[in-house]
Amino acid sequence: MAVVSLPPHPRRPCFMLNSSLLTGLRDVSSSSSLFPFHRHGELNLESSLHKQAFLQTPTKSGPRSLAISMKQTSSSWCCTSKKMEFNRLYYFHKSYSLHTYTRSTIVRSELAENGSSGVVNPLPGYEVINKMRGVCFYAVTAIVAIFLFQLMLVAHPFVLLFDRYKRKAHHFVAKIWSIWSVAPFYRIEITGLENLPPPDTPAVYVSNHQSFLDIYTLLALGRSFKFISKTEIFLFPIIGWAMYLLGVIPLKRMDSRSQLETLKRCGGLIKKGASVFFFPEGTRSKDGKLGAFKKGAFSVATKTKVPVVPITLIGTGKIMPAGSEITLNPGIVKVIIHKPIEGSDAETLCNTARNTISHTLDVHG
Repeated sequence: MAVVSLPPHPRRPCFMLNSSLLTGLRDVSSSSSLFPFHRHGELNLESSLHKQAFLQTPTKSGPRSLAISMKQTSSSWCCTSKKMEFNRLYYFHKSYSLHTYTRSTIVRSELAENGSSGVVNPLPGYEVINKMRGVCFYAVTAIVAIFLFQLMLVAHPFVLLFDRYKRKAHHFVAKIWSIWSVAPFYRIEITGLENLPPPDTPAVYVSNHQSFLDIYTLLALGRSFKFISKTEIFLFPIIGWAMYLLGVIPLKRMDSRSQLETLKRCGGLIKKGASVFFFPEGTRSKDGKLGAFKKGAFSVATKTKVPVVPITLIGTGKIMPAGSEITLNPGIVKVIIHKPIEGSDAETLCNTARNTISHTLDVHG
């Protein structure tokens, strides 16, 4: 966008150029809803003290439009003489040399190239709509969680007696909660369900981490794997309490002792027949790119001799980007389940899983 800034001068004659770069104010509609205008001959006069920027859609008979901003200090701007020739290019140069013009900022509209029109720096309507969608999403997920949490409370004593480690009943309720929460807002497409191990077979699941919506998407798979979450999340009403009933494993991220205890607990759950889920990146990606994988999940897999199931999530970061949790953009989430990988070397498993997910993101992303 080209910007020309001119110095101030007490005299304020109006000027107009009939060239391909600049367009006069004569084409501005007097019925504009931006600010009140008065029309005098071929000139539009403004009654307010500040003329704000506007954009005009280009027409076949005229040149491209401009965004023009003129700041007044004491009086509204107007033509000081009816004999002044507005369409003469030399008058502009003469005024420039004599410093007989007001302070103006003239900006060529890049939107004119695409035939767009509107006010300068308009508030995009879709951003408002997507924020409203985000508010509705949290309202829906909270209402659904309140009702389903009561079912979990009633069933919890029986779950502890008969299914203390896998807690399939709680995970079934969590699956219903995730599906009911996301169904009105985005669609989930799952590929590779045949690659999932049998439900009673323990495994280590790993995935890329892009968004807050990753948990909702993965719960929709209906598998009884244990997530690892920050201890602060357990303090959230309803959601944190439900995580505790599910058997989610707490972690203090900056505490090395807590990390070792978490890995030991994961190994113990796998030996009891449960599965665990890791985000090897450790945190959500800010730019959508796959980060480096930590070896903790793969060390657990090699020690317990269970397969690693890589899963690629595509689209969650675009629907709800990290750091913009109030925004919910429309879109489709793809879940691609890869074939399980096994091995006795944690580093080899780590590299293989990351390369698999990275390649899938490059192909489908």
